[in-house]
Amino acid sequence: MSALSKSATVAILPHDRENLDTGETILSIGIFVFCSISMMVTNKLAITAFPYESTLTALQMAFAVLLLLCFAFRSIHIGSLKDVLRWSMVAPFFAGMLLTNMLALKHCTLTLVIVCKTMSPIFTLMAESFYANVQVNLQMVASLLIMLLGAVLYTRELKVEHLVGVRWLTVNVSFSVLTRLLQRRLLADNRIDISKSGCSLISNALGILPLILTAYLTGELEADAAPQKLTSLSNLEMCFIIVSCVVGLGINYTTIWCQSLISATSMLVLINANRFVVILIEAFFLHRQTSDHRPSATQLAGAMVTVLGGIALAAPQRDVKHGTRPRHDERKEYQPAAPEEQSSQEILSV
Repeated sequence: MSALSKSATVAILPHDRENLDTGETILSIGIFVFCSISMMVTNKLAITAFPYESTLTALQMAFAVLLLLCFAFRSIHIGSLKDVLRWSMVAPFFAGMLLTNMLALKHCTLTLVIVCKTMSPIFTLMAESFYANVQVNLQMVASLLIMLLGAVLYTRELKVEHLVGVRWLTVNVSFSVLTRLLQRRLLADNRIDISKSGCSLISNALGILPLILTAYLTGELEADAAPQKLTSLSNLEMCFIIVSCVVGLGINYTTIWCQSLISATSMLVLINANRFVVILIEAFFLHRQTSDHRPSATQLAGAMVTVLGGIALAAPQRDVKHGTRPRHDERKEYQPAAPEEQSSQEILSV
């Protein structure tokens, strides 16, 4: 009887394990898609309801610090004060990246933000080519041309008032590139002894300080500015802000969760599929809530072409870095690239 039970257990366990893996993968993908789309939409709604970008970004980062200390304290490891001082160089760039992202959302449509951020790898590729010996092939050049064509189609009908947002998007791309390059440099060859949750904690905690200074210098902290607006928000508007904080933290976990269960190529497809969905949501629903104009058919086509070009650009880079491997090998070797993917608001930069 004992041998029979043991035999039955051995026969059942592999099937059960496969079902559990499939269920977990489907669950992680579903939650990631929801958080990713909600992140972009709620951030836009939050900055529309509470148009004080420095204060709003500081509130979101403070919320991230609080949740990290409460629920991820055991995973936080900081080797020494010297390591903290090294990583603290990231904080002002990280804060600048999040602040300029919020400013871009304030002055731009979500579709314009997606178009510009899809094109940001162009600048990263140029920067990495100086020190990482990245080879540019014909497929990359063709992808860049497709992205530029889509961007031209979208921006040709762009309203003048959105040009302010384009300037902030340009600054945001610069901050994003500098932040990523600095993080990669510090993380290379284990130069610092800090866990990823520890890096996220330091980036958010120290990043609050320049944001508070910016809020003070721009008059956001005056009694008739952000404090008064915060107390006069409706329940729905307050909900937008709270949900943007919660979803920001949710995207941290689900990004890493998905990356551990599916291939990097599948992850790229998910991220870009989410962008398509956000473009359609803004085109048919969100523009009424944010007072943005509804994009024309030409602009929609241009945005879609830009995202497709971004997908095509990423493919040859993966071939150079990882080679062509089966899906199960990709899953074993792919790891979260850097702590920025665990930071509360940077999914828009992915």
